[in-house]
Amino acid sequence: MQKLIIEKDSADKRIDKVLKDKYPKMPHNFMYKAFRKKDIKVNGIRIKDDYITSLGDIVEIYIIDDILYGRNSPKLLDPTEAFTIVFEDQNILIVNKKQGIPVHPDKDNTDNTLIDLVTTYIRNNENKTASQVSTPALCHRLDRNTGGLVIIAKNNEALKIMLEKIKNKEVKKYYQCIVKGKMDKPQAVLKAFLEKDEHKSRVYINDYKTRNSLEIITKYKTLSTIENIVAGETASLLEVELVTGRTHQIRAHMNYIGHPIVGDGKYGDNALNRALKLKFQVLWAYKLKFEFSKKSDLLSYLNGKEFSVTPDFNSIIPTVKKT
Repeated sequence: MQKLIIEKDSADKRIDKVLKDKYPKMPHNFMYKAFRKKDIKVNGIRIKDDYITSLGDIVEIYIIDDILYGRNSPKLLDPTEAFTIVFEDQNILIVNKKQGIPVHPDKDNTDNTLIDLVTTYIRNNENKTASQVSTPALCHRLDRNTGGLVIIAKNNEALKIMLEKIKNKEVKKYYQCIVKGKMDKPQAVLKAFLEKDEHKSRVYINDYKTRNSLEIITKYKTLSTIENIVAGETASLLEVELVTGRTHQIRAHMNYIGHPIVGDGKYGDNALNRALKLKFQVLWAYKLKFEFSKKSDLLSYLNGKEFSVTPDFNSIIPTVKKT
């Protein structure tokens, strides 16, 4: 633990700016993670990165010296390696997350998370965007190995409104994926029940309701059929709309109907995945539609807007003939 006392030249400044000046070799991602974990205190009180210092403040920093001074620190991604910006203003940020990046810390990964990388990006660009934002917050989640669009709120009011809009299904989420086999119907609305097993970190699908299960609704539309994705194996490129947004819903639901997502190591066809030598599931959150039916206050200007990206599936699966 390091302790420092705020002197005249460091007073009346944001605490994150002070620490950047004091420890210039400390990776910014680690600093913002420390704020999020409440590992930085001022006068014995845990504070956020936007705290304004006062002369005589006592700052306690619970970060190991090797990280503070940039010695043997774990390799950190540059934000540009983890996501690209799709939309940004003073209230929200929409990014296109790359596959393999966890959106938040979990038991397997506490570094290079999307929320820490986004926080670093925002703090490093505040002067450029002329915005003074509170601690950024995720409005929803994506699985680590799913790529695509994620909404981040830059202030508490935007977060509150966006969470309410998502809850009320006023934000439509669309995905593209490649699944094993040819679909029986070109499009359909699938309904079932999903039960989550926290201990196994997976979900189970049934046609009937159980005490701990929740209803799921998944819409799909076939965009194309892929012949011979490997020798003798057909696949389908789908657009999927999440009507309900449960954990692993698309992955588990598609597997349940006999069309697992290609590359999915948990719910997919392992033999097919090995034949294709895939690292990630071929699933991308590619489009968001804002269809507000109720008062939207700060975010009313988003109503009717749509944001989309083109999934980079060719970098996952070599170009194949589509019919």
